[in-house]
This record gives sequence, C-alpha cells and structure tokens, in this order.
Amino acid sequence: MQAVHNLVDALHHARPEDLPAVASKVAAVLGAVDIELYLVDYGQVELLPLAGAGGVPGEPVRIDGTLAGRAYTSGEPVRGGTPDAPDGERIWVPVVSGADRLGVLAAHLGTLPDDDAAFVRDLRALAAAFAGIVATRRTYGDALERTRRRLPMQLAAEIIWNQLPPLTFATPGAAVAAILEPCYDVGGDAFDYAINGSVLHVAVFDAVGHGIAASALTSLAISAYRNARRCGLDLVDSYRSVDKWVHAQYPEDYVTAILGELDISTGAYRKISAGHPEELLLRGGRLVRTLPGPTALPLGLGYLGDPMPIVAEERLEPGDALLLYTDGVVEARTEDGEQFGIDRLVDCVTKALADQLQPAETMRRLVRTLLTHQQDQLQDDATALMLTWS
Repeated sequence: MQAVHNLVDALHHARPEDLPAVASKVAAVLGAVDIELYLVDYGQVELLPLAGAGGVPGEPVRIDGTLAGRAYTSGEPVRGGTPDAPDGERIWVPVVSGADRLGVLAAHLGTLPDDDAAFVRDLRALAAAFAGIVATRRTYGDALERTRRRLPMQLAAEIIWNQLPPLTFATPGAAVAAILEPCYDVGGDAFDYAINGSVLHVAVFDAVGHGIAASALTSLAISAYRNARRCGLDLVDSYRSVDKWVHAQYPEDYVTAILGELDISTGAYRKISAGHPEELLLRGGRLVRTLPGPTALPLGLGYLGDPMPIVAEERLEPGDALLLYTDGVVEARTEDGEQFGIDRLVDCVTKALADQLQPAETMRRLVRTLLTHQQDQLQDDATALMLTWS
C-alpha cells in the first residue's frame, strides 16, 4: 500500500518522461533495486526502454527469443538471472491495459524477497497501475510516443493512428485483436470497434489510393461511421450515412468496408460488406467457409445501385473466430510475384489457434509472417482483425 500511495502522490504533476523516476521511487518501497518500463514498438518487434527526463535511452530488447518478450507474449511474469550475477536477477512483468499489451516492467532484484509470491503479486499490481498511467498520460506529452517509434512515422500514418482504438479489446464473451501495416507508412487502411450493451460493433476500412489523400478519406469514413453508430442508427442506415458523406466530400473516390455487429449474448453476427473481401469463419481451429460478400457497393458509390444494402447474417458457435482483412494481406507478393494468398493466411492463423495463443499474439505472428513473405516491404496497406466469440 505504501508503494501505491507513493505512486499516486508522485503522479499528480508528473510528465510522461517522469515515469522512470516514479518507478525508481516505488522500487525502493517494494524492495527492488530498480524498476524499468519498456514499451512495445508499433511493429511489435522490440520492447523499448522509456528514458527519464534528460536520460539516455537504454538498449531495446527483441520480443522473439528473449525473456522479456516471453513475458510480453504470454502475459505472465518471467524470471531471469540470479542475485549474484553481474546484472542481478530480473523479473519481467507484462504491462497490459485491459487486453491491450503496452510493454513490460523489469524489476531488478538485489536479494531474494522474504515472500516471493507476495512480491510478484505486488509487481503485477504495479504493472497494472502503470498500464493505466501509460494509457492516460500518452496524450499529455510526446515522450511515450517517441519511445515507441523505431522509425520516423509518415504523416499519413500519423493521421490514421490518431483515429484508431487500441489494437486489442476483450469483454466477457468476445475479443477483438487487430494489426495494421506498414505501421509507419500506412495510408488508407483502418479498423474500429465499440461495445454497447450486448452488441460488439466492428469495422474494417480500405480507402482507394495511398498517402495523405487516402488517410484523410479513411478518417472521414471512420468519423462518419462513429457518428452514425453514436446516433443509434442501425447497420443499413449507418452504411447509407457513411456512403453519403464519402460521396459528398470525395465524389471521385470510394472506400471498401465491412460494417459488422456481434450480439455477444447469442452469437448472432450481422454485417454489410461494402465491396470488401469476405470474412473467414474459423471453427475448431479450421476454416469452415467464407461469409457472403460483397452485399453492397463500396462507400461513396452507393448512389450507383440499390440504396438499401443487404445485411448478411451468420450464427456463430462458441469458440468461433471471424477474420476480417483488407486485400493488401492476401495480395502481398514476393519479388517473383508469388502472392501471400488465402491459404497462407488461414495456415498462419490456424497454427496459432492450435498453439492456443491469445488473439493479440495470433495477430502479431500473422503480421511477422506477412512481412517475412514480402521481405519487410509491403507494396500495399495490410490490415486484419480477428473477432472471437466464446
């Protein structure tokens, strides 16, 4: 409790770059030599240490193949080293806000605590507190954002990331996990979700074009979708509202999208596919089928067809997963023109499901596989979102 009091007292006027100093103060109360905060980079490749005010950043830690990375991917504390080693013993603890994985805490131990189990519980509570702090303080300054960037972020990507919800969300009965690449240069792809009562809303967008023009078009589509949703419009009227705004502001362009709703009390899934690739339905770790689509014209082109789009329905079974994606995922090509394709997409996801990985880790591995296929140089934006119902 003393550590909690110290943390709360120190945060009243703390800047984002003051968090390392705050962690050090708390470490002394807990009996640790020091506590460091590492944030995951946008590509989920490395864990990057947050430098204090005027400090020099430490060395990044790779996620794959390290103890810190194991804590991040598993969601469980991981120990390494011994008290008498040069670097001492460390306990890596995941920093998670809700279901959104933000990074890890590294606690340096000088001697073994008297009550080891209680010490680990305290560290997990501290990590949870820091998760809330990072989630709320990231808008008060740029230190946290700068830490997370291994490369300069292009303006088009800056616009899109500022529009997005966290990559991962979970509520009793359902979970959402998404990826977005190339994370530092994305333009026209985006996703959104929201939970209202028993209804989980999900959407994936893919605007025509690239760069700032595409990101501006996508931003309009997301804002119009949220406006329609918050006004209480149903799927059909939400589609018509977004379609109207896209056509009014960008009469020569369009956005493909899936607008979906999952009733988490029954498993009933309803969607409008606006010129978008069909979702994949996975059951028992295997592809069952693709869902019907498209059921409407792309957003911005609705005036060319029936003004009343078709709403497709699917009844999910417990444990089912839906995979929504943009064409940049399956159309990613190697130098000799070989596409990533549906088969590789399904194979990657089903292997992760067979390993009983959490949705967030499944999607992280998917994006690593996708980038490896295309030598880390995507020619088009690639977005995927996994929706699971339990």
